[in-house]
Amino acid sequence: MLSSYQLRSPANEGPEASKFQAAEEKFDNKMLRNTNATGDFKLPGDFLKEVSLHDVRLLPNSMHWRAQQTNLEYLVMLDVDRLVWSFRKTAGLPTPGTPYGGWEDQKMELRGHFLGHYLSATAMAWASTRNETVKQKMDAVMSVLSECQKKIGTGYLSAFPRLLDQYTLANNGQALNITIWMADYFNTRVQNLIARSSLERHYQTLNDESGGMNDALYKLYGITKDPKHLKLAELFDKPCFLGLLAVKEDNIAGLHANTHIPLVCGVQNRYELTGDEQSMALPFFFWASFKKVLQAQFMFGNCQAMGTFFMDIINSSHSYATGGTSHQEFWTDPKRIATALSAETEESCTTYNMLKVSRYLFKWTKQVTYADYYERALTNGVLGIQRGTEPGVMIYMLPLSPGSSKAKSYHGWGDAFDSFWCCYGTGIESFAKLGDSIYFEQEGKGPGVYIIQYISSTFDWKAGQIVIHQNVDPVVSWDQNLRMALTFTSNKGPGVSSVLNLRIPFWANPNGGKATLNKDNLQIPSPDDRPQYASLQAIFYGPYLLAGYSQHDHEIKTGPVKSLSEWITPIPASYNAGLVTFSQKSGNSSLVLMKNQSVTIEPWPAAGTGGDANATFRLIGNDQRPINFTTVKNVISKQVMFEPFDFPGKLLMQQGNNDSLVIANNPGNSVFQVNAGLDGKPDTVSLESVSRKGCFVFSDVNLKAGAALKLNCQQPDDGFKQAASFVMQKGISQYHPISFLAKGSNRNYLLAPLLSFRDESYSVYFNITN
Repeated sequence: MLSSYQLRSPANEGPEASKFQAAEEKFDNKMLRNTNATGDFKLPGDFLKEVSLHDVRLLPNSMHWRAQQTNLEYLVMLDVDRLVWSFRKTAGLPTPGTPYGGWEDQKMELRGHFLGHYLSATAMAWASTRNETVKQKMDAVMSVLSECQKKIGTGYLSAFPRLLDQYTLANNGQALNITIWMADYFNTRVQNLIARSSLERHYQTLNDESGGMNDALYKLYGITKDPKHLKLAELFDKPCFLGLLAVKEDNIAGLHANTHIPLVCGVQNRYELTGDEQSMALPFFFWASFKKVLQAQFMFGNCQAMGTFFMDIINSSHSYATGGTSHQEFWTDPKRIATALSAETEESCTTYNMLKVSRYLFKWTKQVTYADYYERALTNGVLGIQRGTEPGVMIYMLPLSPGSSKAKSYHGWGDAFDSFWCCYGTGIESFAKLGDSIYFEQEGKGPGVYIIQYISSTFDWKAGQIVIHQNVDPVVSWDQNLRMALTFTSNKGPGVSSVLNLRIPFWANPNGGKATLNKDNLQIPSPDDRPQYASLQAIFYGPYLLAGYSQHDHEIKTGPVKSLSEWITPIPASYNAGLVTFSQKSGNSSLVLMKNQSVTIEPWPAAGTGGDANATFRLIGNDQRPINFTTVKNVISKQVMFEPFDFPGKLLMQQGNNDSLVIANNPGNSVFQVNAGLDGKPDTVSLESVSRKGCFVFSDVNLKAGAALKLNCQQPDDGFKQAASFVMQKGISQYHPISFLAKGSNRNYLLAPLLSFRDESYSVYFNITN
């Protein structure tokens, strides 16, 4: 590894050596990078400018707006006294109420971290929605934190890195004062550590998760222009990691992903604030044999190049189809994704931070590659971590192994009041700022705007003196066009000539996906470069990663086909009209006919649990044509077959008298006639075998959950009539508007966007062979 660096030891460096020796004894600002930053640097005119969340509004016809609203509901649900409980206790103030649980529990050393994220999220949510309840809550929190800091008296306060958003987005001057005092505290603390121990000792502390401290301090410097804040930020630029990027070395395997991605965001922020493109020197320490400390000096490349190289190695060697990264929170060997697919893939926090990295790079380069990545990671790695529209229910990991379920990782779904993991903190921020990175501004003689995400929204573009209204039609599988309408409303004032730029996504290329960087074509990376995994593929529809309903299967043998459209076909919206569910009443509860390993009668499933998909069937006529279900009357006397919702191509099949029903693909034994219910009730039906007249689908005379459904040909008595009668109603599951049938030689798969799954089991990567 050392061959990657230019080693310089104190013995052969002359005058330079004494500086390094002094660094171990005393904090010395001269040991930091020699920056020429004056505080008045301005980005070049061809760099893009972020637009304010205050000027963007999501429209209610988008899933992004719905996700934003779900998050907003959660932010206002949380109680201020419970959020600040541990801060008050630390300060010795009265503590009304009780603290939250999970990572905010009083026994957890991470307690307090969530409040910092909450302050950022509420500031972003207020900027995006102007919700007054959110404003009142975040102001109340800031007031308590100020009181706690004054009571302690040293400037100490936890949750430091996030306070600045309250100043920049919510214009809370109190937040800035608190942050500056905290920065003074940390500056003194770091100086004392270096003076008492060594600079090396300080850098060793960065091997733990340092929470993006460099990024937070660079942001503070951007506001105050105080050189002290810049120097302190530089001390949190972890050299043993950034040095790898400086020498373009993909040697990140084994590192904790979310400890290090924020460091890249920090140096990217540094560049925007200081324009520092000079080679920069920092002392770099590592342990050799016998624990002797060697000192080496390495040259940082400029921050642009470091961010570009980092993004390149992540996207080409360490990234899943979702755009996410990490396995069990760590990076694995490059291009070894196939053996890192498990329930513990892709920590949600990493996607949150990778979006920041890609956004910087797009602003600087305008390369569509980075905007495409942003869309892919946001769509598949962020939007799906909420459990539908349930406020405060999110996941830590996004499982990607065959037969995964978001409910079945180590953490599973969190609890709104008893989790507060790191991914809850970044999660509430992600959903509070869904309005960012849709639009970017180009400043200069003639203003321009870049629309890089197609999300229904409005943008009050003050430089262009217009309001842009972007309306995107919902995406559906049966229409392969993305339909977007732009309208413009003039603001007051003289007209301004301006330029509108629209991203052409890679998936819109009629000749197939293609990516370029600096005008050079890039190979679209495979997840794994080992030959035995060459057939492991993920399936996309535009930016949407499709997952197949599956307990574990992920094999697709296509047979001889010439194009994808021969074995992947859209499911039309009309198929929803043929979805039905059968149930029986047992006391005060309902039991439903459900496909599991066999066909049984089970308790009514909750929505999104997977049981609702197992309890839904599609009506097909014996002529293979779909049948619509509107009322019981319209299906009486019809001969039908029942296709399991999540197992297309298979049918509910009878075997013989008193034999259990099974799921198979034999149409000859799968036709039933829908008769009026034998129990005589107006809303029930009985299913009679067409091939065995007088034989009916039968559950259990005692109507017990778990009983296998059978075909029974006995003389009907009252108990039999009840067990052979079912309430027939609209299916409790429905096809997602983006649904496809993937045809394989052995079985077919129902495909839907990964973001739409809740507890259902799915496979994302398929072994696709011809």
